[in-house]
Amino acid sequence: MGWSGRLNNKPIRGIDHFGITVPDLEAATRFLVDAFDAKPLYDNIRRTDPPFEGAIGAGLVGMAADAMLITMRMIQLGNGPGLELFEMRGPDQHAAARLSDYGLQHFAVYVDDIELATRRFVAAGGTMFSGPNDTDGQEKGDGHKWRYGRTPWGSLIELISRPNPDAYERDTPLRRWTPPA
Repeated sequence: MGWSGRLNNKPIRGIDHFGITVPDLEAATRFLVDAFDAKPLYDNIRRTDPPFEGAIGAGLVGMAADAMLITMRMIQLGNGPGLELFEMRGPDQHAAARLSDYGLQHFAVYVDDIELATRRFVAAGGTMFSGPNDTDGQEKGDGHKWRYGRTPWGSLIELISRPNPDAYERDTPLRRWTPPA
């Protein structure tokens, strides 16, 4: 395939959504609304629907056969990919992973004002790590900042602001996604 951005001669258009398992769908939704002005779009599985479980869940999405998907909600977060929240129950659930563990460990939210975004994140119930920090290396740029935080249920979210060109842009015509102004 290479780095052409094509698979079977069809363009790859981008990331549609990320899925996050949370212990409480309503509390997670409140956090995302308060911290990021997220907008709930729809519940694909409602709390009043029968849970998604057993061999069907294991076969379709790889969840543990003894786990239950209680409810599922799609969230709009700015103009980027959607966030699909899953509230699940199972006997062998684990806390959210650390950045040093294998697998998808965080997503970044582009913000214009990292100080304001930090205050909202903390006021909504999240905790922040040190920072804000200046970007460096190929992401260095005037006014570029980043900072990691942890949601109330343990997921990692990075706040990032890149208002000016990145250093890498001198070396390639390719550009990473930046939301329109």
